[in-house]
Amino acid sequence: MANPDNKSADIGFTHEDFAALLDQYDYNFNPGDIVPGTVFSIEPRGALIDIGAITAAYLPIQEMSINRVEGAEEVLQSNETREFFILTDDNEDGQLTLSIRRIEYMRAWERVRQLQQEDATVRSIVFATNRGGALVRIEGLRGFIPGSHISTRKPKEDLVGEELPLKFLEVDEERNRLVLSHRRALVERKMNGLQVSEVVLGTVRGLKPYGAFIDIGGVSGLLHISEISHDHIDTPNSVLNVNDEIKVMIIDLDAERGRISLSTKQLEPEPGDMVKNPDLVYDKAEEMAERYREQLRQKALGESGEAPVEDDYAVEEPQEQEPQEEAKEEELATVE
Repeated sequence: MANPDNKSADIGFTHEDFAALLDQYDYNFNPGDIVPGTVFSIEPRGALIDIGAITAAYLPIQEMSINRVEGAEEVLQSNETREFFILTDDNEDGQLTLSIRRIEYMRAWERVRQLQQEDATVRSIVFATNRGGALVRIEGLRGFIPGSHISTRKPKEDLVGEELPLKFLEVDEERNRLVLSHRRALVERKMNGLQVSEVVLGTVRGLKPYGAFIDIGGVSGLLHISEISHDHIDTPNSVLNVNDEIKVMIIDLDAERGRISLSTKQLEPEPGDMVKNPDLVYDKAEEMAERYREQLRQKALGESGEAPVEDDYAVEEPQEQEPQEEAKEEELATVE
């Protein structure tokens, strides 16, 4: 017959033995890991999640979504299984802290980077404004539209609640910077109906030392001082006045920067006509624009190896603007 005392000794199992057994079958969980888990208890300010650890992990309400959440039931259901981000190590009770918000945050940045690479136009509702511009949300991320890139004559405060088309200017996850442009989105849309070498009627809306801003059907173009006339002029207002209606030719469409470059110089029948006789320039605008287009065709033929046809009047190519003379973003005119 077995000795009862020996039996008791054989089955002895200490707390240390139990802890060692749990460690043997427990996973290693580290901050930054993404793990599956099951919701087994929803509490007023959070939820308990079973991820296979010794102690149930805790998901605080502020970590449940990239968007504001009032109650856990808005995003979670009991017994739901999904992925969780391990936010912090075990606390003194051996409990891990989890996050869904961090996963959504990482995936949102990945999505906006993809949208930027595709040069996509996105739409978002303005939820606030400040002295510098307006605030929107893109894929749940807070985005900023600088005032110089808001193209409307409305006061900024009146934009709250309005949906705007937007293009990406800057996507920088490390610096948490998401900057967008309303102006670029509108200019791109307007540009789709415009062509280089096209003559358009415009109105002078502003004069600067480096050129004039011309409204061409609701979108602003820059008539640089070097593109007003073949003759040298000291200032644009020596030739143009605000509210003048003039004919200009489009010489460049830069969708990436949202800029349209214009010229009257290329429309001059004789060098200096914009200074001496601007009405003649406007009367002959279509004729000179066709000559300009022919010059471009001849140039293209020359580059392809075919002999170009000589022309008595060679049209100059638009020159690159000097960097210091380029228009500042905040000085670009409104797009309606």
